[in-house]
Amino acid sequence: MKQKKPSEQKELALLWWKKLKETNNETFLPLFFDTNRYLVLMGGGGSGKSLFAGRKVLERVTSEKGHRWLVCRKIARTLQDSCFRQLCAQANEFYPNSLLKINTGELSIKFKNGSEILFYGLDDVEKLKSIYHITGIWIEEATEISESDLNQLDIRLRANTEYYKQIIISFNPVSVKHWLKKRFFDVKHDNVTTHHSTYRDNRFLGAEAVKVLEEFKKTDHYYYTVYCLGRWGVLGKTVFDAKVVVSRQMKNIKPVKTGRFVYEYDGLRLTNIRFVEEKDGFIKLYEAVKPGYPYVIGGDTAGEGSDSFVAQVLDNTTGKQVAVLRHSFDEDVYARQVFCLGMYYNTALVGIETNFSTYPTKEMARLGYAKLYTREVEDNYTGKLSDAYGFKTTSLTRPLILGQLIQAVREDITLVSDADTLDEMLTFVRNEQMRPEAEKGCHDDCIMALAIAFYIRNQGGTTVSVKGNKALWTRDQWEDYRNATQQEKAYLIQKWGEPKR
Repeated sequence: MKQKKPSEQKELALLWWKKLKETNNETFLPLFFDTNRYLVLMGGGGSGKSLFAGRKVLERVTSEKGHRWLVCRKIARTLQDSCFRQLCAQANEFYPNSLLKINTGELSIKFKNGSEILFYGLDDVEKLKSIYHITGIWIEEATEISESDLNQLDIRLRANTEYYKQIIISFNPVSVKHWLKKRFFDVKHDNVTTHHSTYRDNRFLGAEAVKVLEEFKKTDHYYYTVYCLGRWGVLGKTVFDAKVVVSRQMKNIKPVKTGRFVYEYDGLRLTNIRFVEEKDGFIKLYEAVKPGYPYVIGGDTAGEGSDSFVAQVLDNTTGKQVAVLRHSFDEDVYARQVFCLGMYYNTALVGIETNFSTYPTKEMARLGYAKLYTREVEDNYTGKLSDAYGFKTTSLTRPLILGQLIQAVREDITLVSDADTLDEMLTFVRNEQMRPEAEKGCHDDCIMALAIAFYIRNQGGTTVSVKGNKALWTRDQWEDYRNATQQEKAYLIQKWGEPKR
């Protein structure tokens, strides 16, 4: 066969790319070039994820000779009217010149270059064990299969071939407790690509189909959230209004900056503190700091049922969430990052939960942080009250802080912008005893940190004090100031700003 000139090859490549763009949804286009071992496609009904999976399989088997691609569902009899019919239609429409034979009896598609697609149900494990030389796998409706099913398939993908091996996994999410979430979404892996899509990403979906899906907003909002928007389902009744939370999620608010703090440390003090932007940084800034504005920070430390340290920053004049820190740290690193975050936001008032460890709060005090939340503590022997740094979550304070947060979010959901926080709100449910808690297998770090931040606001002050200008105090503030001790007066000036005399 005559070798094509480079110019002809370039022209053919451009034509191929043009056709691919015209016949596929934009959100999936980068995934045609993804080579990770696992390509996990989570999405709602009508998102086009299965159509994309079929196209990627066909692109590979028609352009790379000698493939033996396996397409699976849990039940064999469901394949003929789903994956098999879809791939036959796509092959006839987009790759007719590459087809050799479609076998409707044993469910297989063969191509002129020696590639073939095989269709098997996972309800016949012994039959599956006899399959050999598999070069790629597509698992449709993967929530139907078990993790052991996937493991069996994984070891079958071992053909000696020059091409990359990939398992495409497509599904509609069902429950946050599903093993797929734990394996592919809760932990990051270098060989895994995850992708989320909804019907809104599918430009080929007809207006009538879109209308049907949109109607579920009114008739069954939970179904709309899980099936149409492709979000993980929950088993209990959500504490926060799911409809309102999902509506906020759909705004897809992005942080203005993402990164972390760097500093110099001499063993006693942090100096030369600066924020460094990083794409995968663990601190998300949703609003730039405003000079003279008061801020508060609530912190939740890693403890029982949690593996993350979180800090939530609020603009104390509005209660609006302006920044979030979330990561798995050593305690000293967490304390220093919160120290820097507090300094960055005008020496914000910081209240960190002390139930599982008092170290972060003690470390911030040792470093000389000026504004730590204090609570009253009663001496067990004398009954005298004294101040202690940090927030203590008890059977009395927990429902109180959560109640305040629930009320604030109910009245104004726009106070919350962070995606992780909103996700936790959808899995924060009431158990059988009506106690609010995270759905089993989920976390509430962001919620608890946010609840603490809202609770400590009354100790943070709301007066804006721009440098060079003095604050205008109210009559009540002046009365409190005159009746205060010298130490209390210094605190009030720090809290309210230098007053106009």
